[in-house]
This record gives sequence, C-alpha cells and structure tokens, in this order.
Amino acid sequence: MSIRWGAVALVAALAALGSGGVLAQAFPNKPVTMIVPWTPGGSTDVAMRALAEASQKHLGQSIVIDNKPGASGTLGPATMAAGAKPDGYTIAQMPITVFRLPYMQKTAFDPLKDFTYIIHVTGYTFGVVVKADSPHKTFQDLLDFAKANPGKATYATSGAGTSLHITMEQIALKVGVRWTHVPFKGGAETSAAVLGGHVTATADSTGWGPLVNAGELRLLVTWGAERTKNWPNVPTLREIGIDFVSNSPFGLAGPKGMDPKAVQVLHDAFQKGMNEKSYLDAIAKLDMANDYKSSADYTKYVETKVAEEKDIIAKLGLAQK
Repeated sequence: MSIRWGAVALVAALAALGSGGVLAQAFPNKPVTMIVPWTPGGSTDVAMRALAEASQKHLGQSIVIDNKPGASGTLGPATMAAGAKPDGYTIAQMPITVFRLPYMQKTAFDPLKDFTYIIHVTGYTFGVVVKADSPHKTFQDLLDFAKANPGKATYATSGAGTSLHITMEQIALKVGVRWTHVPFKGGAETSAAVLGGHVTATADSTGWGPLVNAGELRLLVTWGAERTKNWPNVPTLREIGIDFVSNSPFGLAGPKGMDPKAVQVLHDAFQKGMNEKSYLDAIAKLDMANDYKSSADYTKYVETKVAEEKDIIAKLGLAQK
C-alpha cells in the first residue's frame, strides 16, 4: 500500500512540474516590473505609477516601476524585447515612437513581431509652452517669429521621433516655417530647458501643468480635438487654423511569446485598475482620459498604426535612407 501511494505522489509531483524543472505556480507569484521608458516625474511616469498602484491589488502582487528613459521612449521596450523572459513579470509602457522609429533608423526590434500587446490604456493632452515672461503671448506669435527668423526658434521635446517632434514638424510643414528641434530624455528636462531660457518653447504632455498653473510657464495651444478641461481658455490647433489632432495613445505590452493565460491575468488587473478612483483622479489632473482596448483590439490597432506611421515618416522626409 505504501509503495502504491508513494507512486501516486510521485506522479502528482511530476504532473505539477513546469518547464525548467520547477514547480508550476499560479501567475503571478512574485512582483511584476513595469518599465516606464521616460524620466521620473513626467506625465507618463505619474500616470503609470497611479495605474500600478490601482491595479496591483487586483493582481495580487506588487507592480514595481523601472524608469528606463532614452531613444525617444524606445529604450525600455527594446531592452525588454531583447532580454526579458516572456513570463509576464516584465512589461512596458509602449509609446507610439516604438511603431515609427524603425522607419527612421535601424532598430533591434520589430513592433509587429517582438511584443505581446496586453491592454491599451490612455493618451496624452499635448501642448506648447513658453516661459511666462516670453514675448510670445500666443501660438501665432511664435509662428510669426519662426517665419521671420528661420531656424532661430527652438523647441524642446522628449526625443526625436516622438509624437511631439513629429507634430511640430507637421505644423512647420503646413504653415511654412522652420524651427530647430532640441531633443531631451523626458518632460522634467524639457520644462527645465524652457524655464532656463535654453529653448524658445517646449512641446510636451501635461507634465508642464503645475508650472502653468503656478504662472511660471504660459500654455499657448493644445493639440486635442477639443479644448482641455483643465485649461479651457487655451485654444486648440484646429481653432487657430491648423487642422491637426495629436494625442499619442498608448498601452502596455510584454515580450513576444507570452502565455495567453498570463496576458489575461494582467489585462484583467489593469482593466480593473483603470476604473479605480485613485487612478481616474490622477489622470484627470493630467487631462488624460481612459482609452481602453482589449488585448485583441490593441493588437489590431498596432497593425493599423504601424502602417500609418510609416506613411507619415515618408511624407516628412524622415525615413532612413
């Protein structure tokens, strides 16, 4: 009898073995790392920290933020794609730059092959700010200055190839001005650059909000379809005759080859987190809105967006030779 039960126990133990010779355990059984590919303190970092905090109780494990700024927001996802195991314990915020940079320069990743898309989350409110004592009282003032002084007006963004850079160049092409792009690693640096008088203006998401509210920066224009809730007196690009809307929506992804069950667990936890009051309050302060897409819908969206970005880069003459 003891031999029989010993054999049964052995079979049960073998059945519980997962790949790699360790006992399979329900996912997740340890903290999950979320790579935020921007500097701490910017709007993406603030929003993602709020989402992690709101979602981890639904996940049953803590979510640890790992800031990896660089390469216009693609360093973090690229690092994940190159070296992270597809076990669900490493995920990253996915800026649209990931979809367009391969058409601008050689990259080590393919946005259609090297990631597992988990959930689409939100988008930004973008705007252009100048120092409070700047002579440019309106965005038209800035355009007039740029037109009269080709290349002299400088603007900071969080990197070449970001939606901020691309939209500013689209504006320049449309209205016939030439200004000079000055890339940085993140919003904290771009705000410091304009405050210090190192650049004429900064194009960024709402990390500039507290400085605008404090009267240190002046918000000239926003890039949404409608005026913002937090700065309703500031016109949109469309209102001043430039027919563009830019909000660079984003989501979360892991490395390619993730177990669909782990993807579902992460998706469900983040979807619940997106409805938590703490998260909704945090993104409301940034003038960001929920923009949920399921794993399947997000994957389809990426396929469409990659094709669109390829076309935009070609039209702007920024495609790699």
